[in-house]
Amino acid sequence: MDVENWTQSMGTAPLLLIAAGAVALLLFLIMKVRMHAFVALVLVSLLTAFVTGIPAGSITDVLLEGFAGTIASVALLVGLGVMLGRLVEVSGGAQSLADSLMRLFGEKRAPLALGIASLIFGFPVFFDAGLVVMLPIVFAVARKLGGGLLIYGLPAAGAFSVMHVFVPPHPGPVAAAGLLDANVGLLLLVGLVVAIPTWILTGYLYGLWAGRRISVPVPGYMSGGSDGQRLDDEPPKAGTVIMMLLLPILLISMNTVLDTLATSGIVDGEATWVGVLQTIGATPIALLIAVLVASVVLGTRRGRSKESIETLLDKALGPICSIILITGAGGMFGGVLVASGVGEALAGSLENTGLPVILAGFVISTLIRVAQGSATVALTTSAALMQPLLAAGDYSELQVIAVVLALSAGSVMLSHVNDSGFWLVGKFFEMDVKTTLKTWTVMETLIGLVAFALSWIVYGLASF
Repeated sequence: MDVENWTQSMGTAPLLLIAAGAVALLLFLIMKVRMHAFVALVLVSLLTAFVTGIPAGSITDVLLEGFAGTIASVALLVGLGVMLGRLVEVSGGAQSLADSLMRLFGEKRAPLALGIASLIFGFPVFFDAGLVVMLPIVFAVARKLGGGLLIYGLPAAGAFSVMHVFVPPHPGPVAAAGLLDANVGLLLLVGLVVAIPTWILTGYLYGLWAGRRISVPVPGYMSGGSDGQRLDDEPPKAGTVIMMLLLPILLISMNTVLDTLATSGIVDGEATWVGVLQTIGATPIALLIAVLVASVVLGTRRGRSKESIETLLDKALGPICSIILITGAGGMFGGVLVASGVGEALAGSLENTGLPVILAGFVISTLIRVAQGSATVALTTSAALMQPLLAAGDYSELQVIAVVLALSAGSVMLSHVNDSGFWLVGKFFEMDVKTTLKTWTVMETLIGLVAFALSWIVYGLASF
C-alpha cells in the first residue's frame, strides 16, 4: 500500500505515547548506550515507522524522503560556510580584526571589541572553532590589561554562542529552517536582530558583571588559532576580512528585499533581471560567491598556490560530515512523524491545552537540550517534532521564523555536564565544574530566555 493512500487507525493517545517513547529511546541510545547520534536517529526513525503502522513497503521511501529533503539545504550551506570560515581563519583575519577593533574602541572597551570581533568572525565559523581561534587574542588582551579572564572571555564566548545557535549558515538553524520550511534569508536577518541584542544583554553585560565578581586567572598557556598554516606572514587588513564576511550577508539581504518587492508588486517578479539577482542572492549561491572571492583575495593573491587552497578547503569539510549526517537523520525522523500522523495528534493536543505553538516549541527544545546536551541535536529533534504541527496550522512566514528562533533559544538553555561546549569553555578557561556552572551555564540560560522573549515579540508582531 502507498503511504499517500494509507489512513492512520491509531488514536491520539497511542500516537503521542509512541512519539514520547521514540524521543526517550533516542536520548537513551545517545546518552547511555553512547550510540552515535546519526545511527540512533536512523534506528529510531525506522522503529517508529514500524510501530506507528506505516505500510512496510513505503517505510524506506518515507525515510529517504525525509533525509534527502533536509540534506539538500543543509549540506550546501554548512559546507560552503565552513570553507569561508577556514579561509578567514588561516589568513590571520581574526587577529587582524581584533587588533583593529582594540585600536578603535580603546583598552577600556576591550571586552566590547573582542565581542564584536567574535560576532563578525562567528558568522561563518562554528562555535568551537571560532572560540579556539580567538583564545590567543583573548588571553593576550586579558594578560595585558588585567582584571581576570572572564571579563574578556565571556563576551567572546557568548558572541560565538549566539551566532552559532541563531544565525545561518550554522547547522542548527539551517536544519530547523529546512524542516519547518522557513526562508533561510529571512531567518538570517531576523536571527541577527534577535542575536545581537541578546548578546549585548547576556554575553556582554552579564559577562562584565560576572567577570568582575568571579576572578579567574589567565591560563599560562597559549593554544588554538590555526594549525600553523598561514596564507601569508602578513595578515589581511581588518576591512578586507569584514568585507569577506559581509559579502554573503549583503547578497542574501538583496534577495530578501527583491522577494518583498516582488510580493508587493513594486517590481515584476517574472522579470529576467529579478530572477538573476534572486538566484545570486540565494543563500547557497551567495556563500559560493563568497568562497570564490575569498579564495582569491585571501588565498592566491597572498602567495598561496591553487593546490594549497584546494587542500585547505578539502580539509575544512572533514569535521562537518558528522553534523550534516545528523541533521539529515533528524529530517528523516521528522518525515516519519509527519507520515505517521503523530504531528496531527500533537497539534490537536496542543490546541486542547491552549499552549501557544511558540511556547510549546521552546519547552520541547529545552527538555531535549537538558536531557542530551547537544544544541544542534536538540534543535534538529525539536524541529522535527514541531514540523507536522506547523504544517497543520496557518502560520505566516515570519511566525515560522519566530518559532525557529524559539526552538534555537530552547536548544541553548541550561548547558551542563552533558554538553561539549560546557567542557570546552571550562577546560580552556581552566575553571572547575562549580565555576563553569556559575558562569557559562548561567550565561547560556540567560541567552535562551532573552532570545525566547525577543522571538515571542517577533511572533506577536507577525500575528497582526
